[in-house]
Amino acid sequence: MRLKLTCQNRIGILRDILAPFADYGLNVLRGEVGGEANNSIYLHVPNMLRMQLSTLKPTLEEIPGVFKVSRVSLMPTERRHLELNALLSSLSDPVMSIDMDGRVVAANRAAGKLLGVRIDEVPGLALTRHVQDVDLPELIRRNNARVNGLRLRVGEETFLADIAPLHTENEDVASLAGAVVTLHRADRLGSRIYQIQRTEVRGFEAIFQASRQLSAVVKEARRMAPLDAPLLIEGETGTGKELLARACHLASPRGQAPFMALNCAGLPESMAETELFGYAPGAFEGARPEGKLGLLELTSGGTIFLDEVGEMSPRMQVKLLRFLQDGGFRRVGSDEETFLDVRVICATQQDLPALCSEGRFRHDLFHRLNVLCVQIPPLRESLDGLEELARHFLERAVRQIGARVRDISPEAMARLQGYHWPGNVRQLENVLFQAVSLCDGEVIEAQHLRLTGEARDEGLDNIDLTGSLGDIHDEVERRILAHLYPEYPSSRLLAKRLGVSHTTIANKLKRHGIAQE
Repeated sequence: MRLKLTCQNRIGILRDILAPFADYGLNVLRGEVGGEANNSIYLHVPNMLRMQLSTLKPTLEEIPGVFKVSRVSLMPTERRHLELNALLSSLSDPVMSIDMDGRVVAANRAAGKLLGVRIDEVPGLALTRHVQDVDLPELIRRNNARVNGLRLRVGEETFLADIAPLHTENEDVASLAGAVVTLHRADRLGSRIYQIQRTEVRGFEAIFQASRQLSAVVKEARRMAPLDAPLLIEGETGTGKELLARACHLASPRGQAPFMALNCAGLPESMAETELFGYAPGAFEGARPEGKLGLLELTSGGTIFLDEVGEMSPRMQVKLLRFLQDGGFRRVGSDEETFLDVRVICATQQDLPALCSEGRFRHDLFHRLNVLCVQIPPLRESLDGLEELARHFLERAVRQIGARVRDISPEAMARLQGYHWPGNVRQLENVLFQAVSLCDGEVIEAQHLRLTGEARDEGLDNIDLTGSLGDIHDEVERRILAHLYPEYPSSRLLAKRLGVSHTTIANKLKRHGIAQE
C-alpha cells in the first residue's frame, strides 16, 4: 500500500510519522518527499492492510503538522519511471543509454529487439558486440558534444545515429558519464519525411471541402469542437473520421493537450484493455514489474479517439461507460481508482442502433457517446466536389513523386465520376498516386486508373417489370447483392457496405441462393 501524508515541513516530522508504523510492526519499504513545496511525504508499506490503515490513520493525523493521510496508486518516482518507459516504448526508433565503457545501461523495446535480447537482459550488455566499426566511448570523449547523423552498422543493418553526451556536473570530458544513442534506419528516412509532410497540418484547414455536403459537415463539426462533451463521428472507411477528430481536438480548449488514438477493431480484448486503461505492477504473468500507464492516463487533460467503437467487447463497453459517467477507472489488476479529465471522441462505420437492437452494443453506452454526432458522407454521395478533390490529390502526388504530370484527361475524369468508391477519399488519393507513378506523359489517361471491381458480371439493366411490386423488388435486391458480393465476399463485409446487420444480409443471401454459407 502506498500513502501520501500532506504535512508541515519541519525537523523531526518524519521520525514522528514512522514511529506508529514501528509500533504496529509494519515495515516501511520506501519513502519519498514531494509536493510543490516539499509538503508531502510518500510511504510504501507493502504488507499494510486496509483495516490497519483505518486504525492507524487517526493516529497519524494527530501528529503535529500532519494535515491529511490518503492512499495513492504510485510513488512519485514510480510515476516518473512509468511515464518515461511509456514515452520510450512509444518510440519506433531504437534508443539506448550507454556508459563510458560502452555498456548499455537502459534501452527501449525497439533497441532490445535490434540487439536480440529481452529488455531485462539489456543492462550491462557490451555494445561492442554489435557495433564493431566505431569505438563509441572514444568518439564521445573526443567530441564531448552532440553528434548527429553518424552512420553505424548494427548487425546487418545500417543506421544514422544521434548521440547526446551525459555529464554528471560540468560539461567537461572528466564529467562524462555516458550518452544517449538514438538510431534511425537509413532506408526509412524518406518515408518518415513523407509522413511528416502529410501530418504537418491536421486542423480543419487540412480537410479539403470541395463538396457542399462535406462543407456542411465541417461547419457542424466546427460548432461542436469547443463543446466539452463526447462526440460520435459516423462514416464509412476512408472518409477521414480520424482527420475530423483531430481537427475537433485542435479547435477545442484542449487543443494543446495530448491527442491519443486507439483502434478498437485492431486488438484482442485483453490487449485493448491494457492499452486503454493500463495495468498494475505484476497484474499478470509476463507483465512489467512496474506496471504500465494506459492511453487514458497519458491523455490526461486532452482527447482520446476510439476508432471502430462498435467493435468493443462487452467488458470494454462496461469500463468505458463507467469512465464516461464519473471519469474513474481501474487499471487491470488494481483495486485503486484513478480519476481523469479526458474528452472522448468515437468513430464507427457500423449502425450502432442496430447493434443495440441485436444486443451487441449497450444502449446506455450508445446514449453516452451520442451526445454530439457528425455524419461524414461517402464519396459517392458528394461527387460534386470529386473533380476539384482529384486535382488536389494529383498536385500532391506530383510533388511527392517529382513527376511532370499536370492534368487529368476528360475520359479519366469520367471514369472517376462513374466509380462507386468503396474506399472513399482514401481510395481516391491512392488511385491518383498510383496513376501518377504509372504515367509517362503529362496527362493522366483512363488506362492509368486502377479501379478495383469496376467491371461487373451482372448489372441492373433490363429489369423485367412484369409481376407485382414485391417480385420486382426481389429481383432488384437479388441483382444488387449479386452485384456487390464479389467485392464484399462475406455477410459481415457486405452488411457493413450496405449499412445493415450481417444477420439480415446472411438471410437475404441464403434466400436468393447467392454464395450460401
